Amino acid sequence: MISLRQVSLQRGSQSLLEAADLTLHAGHKVGIVGANGTGKSSLFKLLLGELAPERGELEMSGGQRIAHMAQEVEALERSILDYVLDGDQALREAEAALASAQAYGQAHREAELHGTIESLNGYSAPARAAQLLVGLGFGQEDLARPLASFSGGWRMRVNLARTLFTPSDVLLLDEPTNHLDLDALLWLEQWLTRYPGTLLLISHDRDFLDAVCDHIVHFERRSLVLYRGNYTTFERTRAEKLALQQAEAAKQQARKEEIERFVARFRYKATKARQAQSRLKMLERMGDIAVAHADSPFHFRIPCSDKVSQPLVLLNDAALGYRHRDGGVRQLEAVNLALQPGQRIGLLGPNGAGKSTLIKSLTAELPLLGGERVEGEHLAIGYFAQHQLESLDLSATPFLHVQRLSPTAADAEIRRFLGGFGFHGDDVFEDVSRFSGGEKARLALALVAWQRPNLLLLDEPTNHLDLEMREALTEALASFEGAVIVVSHDRHLLRATVDEFWRVADHRVTPFDGDLDDYRAWLKSRLEEQRREARHDKAERQQEEGEPRDDRKASRRAAAELREKLRPLKRERDQAEREMEKTQAALDNVEAELGDAELYTDDARKDELNTQLARRGELATRLEELEQQWLSAEERLEAMEAELKG
Repeated sequence: MISLRQVSLQRGSQSLLEAADLTLHAGHKVGIVGANGTGKSSLFKLLLGELAPERGELEMSGGQRIAHMAQEVEALERSILDYVLDGDQALREAEAALASAQAYGQAHREAELHGTIESLNGYSAPARAAQLLVGLGFGQEDLARPLASFSGGWRMRVNLARTLFTPSDVLLLDEPTNHLDLDALLWLEQWLTRYPGTLLLISHDRDFLDAVCDHIVHFERRSLVLYRGNYTTFERTRAEKLALQQAEAAKQQARKEEIERFVARFRYKATKARQAQSRLKMLERMGDIAVAHADSPFHFRIPCSDKVSQPLVLLNDAALGYRHRDGGVRQLEAVNLALQPGQRIGLLGPNGAGKSTLIKSLTAELPLLGGERVEGEHLAIGYFAQHQLESLDLSATPFLHVQRLSPTAADAEIRRFLGGFGFHGDDVFEDVSRFSGGEKARLALALVAWQRPNLLLLDEPTNHLDLEMREALTEALASFEGAVIVVSHDRHLLRATVDEFWRVADHRVTPFDGDLDDYRAWLKSRLEEQRREARHDKAERQQEEGEPRDDRKASRRAAAELREKLRPLKRERDQAEREMEKTQAALDNVEAELGDAELYTDDARKDELNTQLARRGELATRLEELEQQWLSAEERLEAMEAELKG
């Protein structure tokens, strides 16, 4: 159990919690939600003992093992498999002690440590660690590569695998999905639902919270409010609570009506495609969802350019990839597409298949390796990717960033616009260098929106965004009238913003006739097919590396003859082994009888004592004879096998 009683917590001069109470029981899977900066990560530090409360008490059941995902990973030369295995400290200590015992010839200590490693499931540890890494998107060939050879995002995946591998009763995960694609996210979701301990999860992915969590803790006005159920239940409950507050009622109704208006517009455009129908259902739900976010600090639109082209951009027989000195790496071949105004497309596909490559090629940031790219006369691209956060001018302010794009825009118009993205008051004049990742992401999205695109290309736009900002972005994209192509692991955003999916896999871009549930089924069948192919390839390799067919027939005949000659000896050995087991059991019973103290002190039981002692001697002698028989049969069996094989 984890219990906070009247806890007050500060970070610098900012008060995060004031007299907060919270009780979590073993086995709860708890989503921690609240605006950025309210104290979610500080709560984890409190549980880890890295922070102490100003007032109040924190109580945790004794002996709880806590696993926590660190936010930074060193670029070590250690293989990623070994790095994950290092997460089990007790196992590593036992392995080191075993190596020492073997070096010094300490047989008894060695046997004891083998037992310790067995009790820690140490002999299955490499397979379990590899399974975690493969589930998070690594290939078998990656497992021996050093950690330093991977980019920061992939190192965070390794770090997540190590955290999951660490034996724990309490698991603390802070934004574990930030560096995952949809495939790895779905795998992690399933793993966490099976986790037997207590889970505390900070996440801004509502579908992920819905699938994994059975309780939600909301940071609200420097207190902790516990809600039973998943994130959707929390939204509904909180909306009902807010509706009781007179001041929020009108704001809620306005948000709901706004959503309902663009739902009505979309209804007449929806096709019969499964994803378009899924989006219609999601939009109908968004009116209710918006009610729970009526007090959000974020509310904005993404205006669309007045002029459009037919098509906006097209790729004709294009080859996409990266150029190198020795040529190019082609990720996608024969790509033919023509983006029309108003199309809303989600890109699906395994990690590394080329989704980001396709988006970069559409922007012309990445030159084609073959084929042609043709822009419409009025194409206006709004492009968002994570690397654009790094291109922001750290010495400039949000106000200056916008002003550089539109020098003649009125100051009030710029401030009003930035306010929709959460930059209020003097925040618009704050240097970007002081911003968090979430604030930089909001500014980058604001700059995209300001330029009135007619084609939005978004590559993981929700990374670093909290739930309130994600919901505001989802609403803005849902009502955006231009074309959209998006890569995202946020399924709520995908369901609400796209009408069709394209699958990027096996070096091709093809329409995917289905929704996200169909994609999950496709992923599962694809994985099973890959496993079947791997088993088939392995069998073929073994066949190719073996003898010719005629030789294999001869080998099978020789093996059959060998089994026939060995059968009598095996029968003799097995018979001796069965007799040994029976004799040992009888001897154990006699020893138990002889353990009775009264047998030695009661004169009336002297005959019984003598009988049992004689019986023990007979059984011990018989056991020794049987052991000799078994040993003789085993030695003759091994000798004959060696002779026949030779």
